[in-house]
Amino acid sequence: MIAISVNDLSLSFGTTPILEKVSFSLEEGDKLGIIGVNGCGKSTLFRLILGEQEPTEGEVFLSKGKTVGILTQDGAFESEDENQTVLERMYRAFPHLLAAEVRLAELESKLKSGDEGVIRSYTDLHEKYVADGGLEFRGRCASILQKLGFDGAASAQTVATLSGGQRTRLALAVELSREPDVLLLDEPTNHLDIATLAWLESFLISYPKCVMVISHDRYFLDRVTNKTLAIEHHRAKLYDGGYTKSMEQRRIDREIAERHWKNQQKEIARQEAYIAQQRAWNRERNIIAAESRQKLLDKMVKLERPKDAPQAIRMQFSEALASGNDVLTVRGLSMAFPSRTLFSDLSFLIKRGERVLVIGPNGCGKSTLIKLILHRLTPSAGTIESGYHVEVGYYDQENQNLTPENTVLDELWNAYPQMTETEVRNTLGLFRFTGDSVFKTVSVLSGGERARLTLAKLILSRVNLLVLDEPTNHLDIDSREALEQALEQFDGTILTVSHDRYLIDKLATRILELKPGACFPGDLLDYSVSHTGSGYTEFQDYKAARIAERETAASKEGSASAPISSAKEQYLKNKQAAADARKEKARLERLRRECEALEAELEEIEAELFGSAASDYVRAAELDSRKNEVEERLLEIYGELE
Repeated sequence: MIAISVNDLSLSFGTTPILEKVSFSLEEGDKLGIIGVNGCGKSTLFRLILGEQEPTEGEVFLSKGKTVGILTQDGAFESEDENQTVLERMYRAFPHLLAAEVRLAELESKLKSGDEGVIRSYTDLHEKYVADGGLEFRGRCASILQKLGFDGAASAQTVATLSGGQRTRLALAVELSREPDVLLLDEPTNHLDIATLAWLESFLISYPKCVMVISHDRYFLDRVTNKTLAIEHHRAKLYDGGYTKSMEQRRIDREIAERHWKNQQKEIARQEAYIAQQRAWNRERNIIAAESRQKLLDKMVKLERPKDAPQAIRMQFSEALASGNDVLTVRGLSMAFPSRTLFSDLSFLIKRGERVLVIGPNGCGKSTLIKLILHRLTPSAGTIESGYHVEVGYYDQENQNLTPENTVLDELWNAYPQMTETEVRNTLGLFRFTGDSVFKTVSVLSGGERARLTLAKLILSRVNLLVLDEPTNHLDIDSREALEQALEQFDGTILTVSHDRYLIDKLATRILELKPGACFPGDLLDYSVSHTGSGYTEFQDYKAARIAERETAASKEGSASAPISSAKEQYLKNKQAAADARKEKARLERLRRECEALEAELEEIEAELFGSAASDYVRAAELDSRKNEVEERLLEIYGELE
C-alpha cells in the first residue's frame, strides 16, 4: 500500500528554480535515502511534503490517516520550556495521552458517586487511552533515551543544560518514540557515536513504517535504505537500492545518456551534410530530397545533452618539510575533572606517515585528548612530546577558528596575506565559493560552508601533522570523497577523531579506541590495521574475536567449577564453530577483494612500464619495485585462498 506520493513537485523563487518536476512514491516499509550536494533542495523537499512551504507546481498525497514526524537539523534547538527535564520533554511528545491521564484522574474521583454517565465516560476514555499506547509510552520513552545515550542521571537533566549534540539526540529520541507512519529524518547521524549509530540502524531497519532520510553517511545509507532519491540540477531520480548500488546505476545511466546524445548528434550532422549537399547540386529533385530530409530532421525529438555532475570540491594539502620519525609520544596521560575522570594512563607513540583514527563513545574524552595534544588543556597527569620539526594543522569540528564578521574572501586572505586576490579566489573556487558568495559573511554561512572554508584555510598551511576533529561533519558526500582522496595523498601524519565508518575503513592504518569495554584492560585499545582500505571492518572483526575468546574462556572456567549439561556444552561448541566460520569467511572475502585490487594494479603497472614509462628510467624503477611488492603479496594471497 502506498504511504506517500509526490507528483511533479516544483518550487521556484522568481526565475530561480529550486526543484523541478520531482515525482516518486513510497510504500509502507520503504526506507528512502535522499542524497545530493549541500544546497540542492533536500531539506526544501521535506518542507514541501510537510506543507510548510507552498510548491510552485505539483502535489503531495498522504494516505488517509497517516501521520508524519520530522527531525530537522535546527529543530533540536527549539524547546517550549528549557527548564523541563529530558524525560519530561519526551513525555510532552504525547500531549493527548497526558491530557487523557488528567481527565481520567478527574473522572476517577467522581466514580464513587455511581453516576452512569461518569462511569461510561471513564470506561470509554480508558479504553482509548490503552489503545493509543498509554500504558507503555513512558517505558518506550525511557528505553529509547537509554539507547541514545541518556542514562538515568542524564534523563533527569534539564533541557537548558544539554549540549548541541545532546539536543540533537533528544530530538531524535522524541521522533522515534512517536512512531509516525512517515518518518522524515534530516541528518539524523550527526553527533551520534558509532555504538549509537549501530543501534539507530537496527531500529530503522526493523521499523515497519515508511522512512525518508537525508544523510551524507554512506555506511548508514547502505545499511538502512532500500531506495535512493538523487537530487541533481533541480531534478530528482529514484533508484532501487542503497547508496552504493544507486551510485553504480547513476554512473551507468549517465554513460548511456551521453552515448545516446552523441549518436544523435552524429546522425543530425550526417543528415545536415546530406541536406547541404543536395541543395548545393540545386536541381529540382535534389531540392525536393533536401526539403523532405529537413522535415524529418525537424520532427526528430532532440535529446538534451546530459549535464555534468555538480562540481565537487578539489583539494590537495600543501607539502611541508618532513618531520622526525617519532611524531608524537604520549606517556601515562590522564585527564580528570572534579566531577569525573575521563581517562587515565594513556600511552602511545605515533610514527611519521601513520593515519591514526580515534574512536569511542560520546563523552569518553576524544575531543579532550585532541586539545591536550594541542596543549590547549593541561592534563591531570602524564606527558605529551612532539617530535622533531613537527608542524601541526588543526581542524575543529565546531569551526571556532573563524571570525564571524569577516567575509569568506577576507577570512582566507587574512590568513595568507602574501597571496594575491586572484590566488585567494581561485582557492575558494575549488571549495565551491564562486561569484558573490565570496562576499558572504562567516556568520551567515551554513555548517557545510563553514566546514569547507575551514578546510580551504587548512590545505594552504604547510604542515606535516594533521589533527582533525570530526572532519566529515556537515560535508556532503562529494566533499567527503574529495577530503578522503586528499588525506590519502597527504605525505605527512594524520590524527583524526571520527564516527564516519566509511572514512575509518578507507583511511586508517591504526585505530585508537577510548574506553573499549570490559573485554579490554585499561582505557585505550591500540590496534594496527593489517590491510589499509578495510580498517573499520578489520577492527570490528578483531574485537568480535577477542570477545568470543573471552566468552569461551569464561565458559571453560564455568565448566571446571560447575559441570554443565551435554546439551549446553554442544550448544556452546556449535556457537563457537559458527563464529569461527563467520570470521574465516569474512577473512577470505577480504583477501579476495585485496587480490582483485592488486591484480588490477598489476595490470596498470605493466601497461605503464611498457608504455609511458618505457623511456623514463626513474619511473620505470619505481614501477618495477612496486610490481615486485604486488607480486609477492599476490603469491601470499593465492596460497591462502587455495
